Amino acid sequence: MARRGTKKRILLFVGELLILLLLIGGLFVYGQIDSRLNQIDGEELENVEMNVVASEKMTGYQNIALFGVDSRGEGSEMGVNNSDTIIIASINNDTKAVKLVSIYRDTLLNIGNSSYQKANAAYMAGGASQAVSMLNTNLDLQIQDYVTVDMNALVKVIDLLGGLTIEMTADEVVHMNNYCVETSEITGQDYTRIEPEVAGVYDLNGVQATSYARIRYTAGLDFERTERQRLILQKLVQKAKKSSLGTLSSIMDEVFPLVKTSLSKSQIFDMGAGMLSYTFDETCGFPYEHTDKTIEGKGDVVLPNTLYTNVKELHKFLFADDTYNPSDVVGHRSQKIAEMGNLDTSKDNESSQGDSTDTDAEVTDTDTPTVYNSESESYHDTQTPEETSGYDNTDNYQQDNSGYTDSSYTDNGYSDTGYSDTGYSDDYYSEPQAQEPNGDIYQDTGSYQDSNGVQDQTWTE
Repeated sequence: MARRGTKKRILLFVGELLILLLLIGGLFVYGQIDSRLNQIDGEELENVEMNVVASEKMTGYQNIALFGVDSRGEGSEMGVNNSDTIIIASINNDTKAVKLVSIYRDTLLNIGNSSYQKANAAYMAGGASQAVSMLNTNLDLQIQDYVTVDMNALVKVIDLLGGLTIEMTADEVVHMNNYCVETSEITGQDYTRIEPEVAGVYDLNGVQATSYARIRYTAGLDFERTERQRLILQKLVQKAKKSSLGTLSSIMDEVFPLVKTSLSKSQIFDMGAGMLSYTFDETCGFPYEHTDKTIEGKGDVVLPNTLYTNVKELHKFLFADDTYNPSDVVGHRSQKIAEMGNLDTSKDNESSQGDSTDTDAEVTDTDTPTVYNSESESYHDTQTPEETSGYDNTDNYQQDNSGYTDSSYTDNGYSDTGYSDTGYSDDYYSEPQAQEPNGDIYQDTGSYQDSNGVQDQTWTE
């Protein structure tokens, strides 16, 4: 008969052995993931601009810019294309709730270098750094990380997850079938045409789901397309949560080499390990209230009406900040955009009255964003010259090349009339290039004082 002490020693040994095996297994899994993470094209952001903002509520969130670039054909690179998909993913660090905000690609914003162009042109003009700077300085955000993918990556990850189930209208089926031709040719992946082209719930493969996300020729145009893109992201996360380790390993092997990001390996690993905790419930498009016009030299653009009030709503949605007042930089840019589109700015002043902070909300004559250096983690002021004018306040409405105009679409209760979607074709279209302003040269010999009372040096251009 064995002694009781001997049994205890045997059980203790078995327990220690199991713990050792688990540790070895964990190290093996980490090693496998770590080697796969090395396949990601890592690129730190440099000289990212931010506005000086006073908002304690923003500190509890991690904001990441997601860019989808339209790389086409041999030799295309993710750094030399317009970002037709621009999404801000805001993660609540406490609740793990993720909110997605699509920035409409045709939104007229200051994309950097004092140039007011469509938002999607910032990525081509200066890569991820300039595109993130555009988001930060126009929306009073402090984004420091980004992820960029193209159609190839999206098609592959959807196929590896076994496809997505999407409910489509008859119009969406028709346009998806049309887009599939080009998407298949670009990515080299196959699909089966849906016939008859009727409304229903369909299981879509990578080419089909990606083509669905590209549709912009239905009621709502690009505004509704961004809703489709956010829906695809939500369904991807839901499917990934239920996937096996083998499926996730295949995704890492085939998709990671197609990803470009500033996120470190440890950040990606931590986010992946906590994936089951994340929820993707709330999404929206920006700007909430907008006016759509054709402006000479800019094309068909989406004008925030106004940028100032839309930024207030954005901070309310993302950070539950009901009292936020946009920075002087945003106030100045709001005024410039309103002048270009002949918009009424009276509500900018009205919305600033009675707020608990910065009640003056005075719009200044200069932009003075701050530059963030990720390596030294230090901030320094930079003077940005006044934007040149050179715009033509036209109010022409056109019919787009698909033969219709959009006069009834509403987004979040705001009516959009007269929007035209010209300048693109679906057969290997190319986006209009960002144009340099060509107006009068501005000269200012005065001085600028920011909301914190810091006096900046005078400058002339």
